[in-house]
Amino acid sequence: MDERERLILENLPLVKAPDAIWTSIEAALRERRSPRRSADSAWRWAVAAAVLLAIFCVVSWRIVHRWNLRARAAANSGWIETGVNSRVTVKVGQIGTVEVEPATRLRVVADRPGEHRFALAHGKIRATISAPPKLFFVDTASGTAVDLGCEYTLNADELGRGLLQVTRGWVAFQWKGLESLVPAGASCRMHPGVGPGIPYFDDAPENLKQALENLGHSKDDSDTLNVILTEARVRDTLTLWHLLQRVGVQDRGRVYDRIAALTPVPSEVSRERALKLDPETLKLWKDELAWKW
Repeated sequence: MDERERLILENLPLVKAPDAIWTSIEAALRERRSPRRSADSAWRWAVAAAVLLAIFCVVSWRIVHRWNLRARAAANSGWIETGVNSRVTVKVGQIGTVEVEPATRLRVVADRPGEHRFALAHGKIRATISAPPKLFFVDTASGTAVDLGCEYTLNADELGRGLLQVTRGWVAFQWKGLESLVPAGASCRMHPGVGPGIPYFDDAPENLKQALENLGHSKDDSDTLNVILTEARVRDTLTLWHLLQRVGVQDRGRVYDRIAALTPVPSEVSRERALKLDPETLKLWKDELAWKW
């Protein structure tokens, strides 16, 4: 039991059990076990159990109610902290909710109609947002999750290592000009000092996901890149489109050609401009590829 929960329990008012329960219990204990009285005795025990259950429910409700009051008070001061066995739900204006999981520290940075911004120091949250894009933001040590109308979970430690998992809609994870677009059914790892990783679908081949983990951790990534390109499916053009912008100039042609082999390239997309990472060309290509995601 953590300090917060101890304080809550110490402040709970005593709830006196009704006199009737003790009368029922004493009568049940005096009863002789006989065929004639067994049904009557069982009934008394049932009444006693029901009353005890009602008392337990009242006490439990008061514990939860007081915890929610404390969480709201913490939210008003800027910080929301949960113990190892507690969680709270925070309302985000009129646009949604954030479930704060156990062992989480979250700060309310801004709460106004045009911007709802949180800062996740560590722990895990579940956001459910129904609003126009770019109204809800969550800052971490590795970047900012920008809501594009979605549901997602975000888990991060104090250094910024963590995982973004999207279950509905889209999330853009941004850090110093680097952006990963993560649709429903996909995830993206976060790395301190590096920002968002390359997103991948949760049902992608395990070899592909492992290769993404290994990418950038050796002097020669050619073998790792080969695994990603070989294992990629049509749907994994999500990963390849992001990869095109992260690999060196010498490898961009291989990534482009693999995408082109998996799905036709729109006539408006020039290979030359794509390899130069022309923003307009990449956006146009992304909008077409997204129909496969």
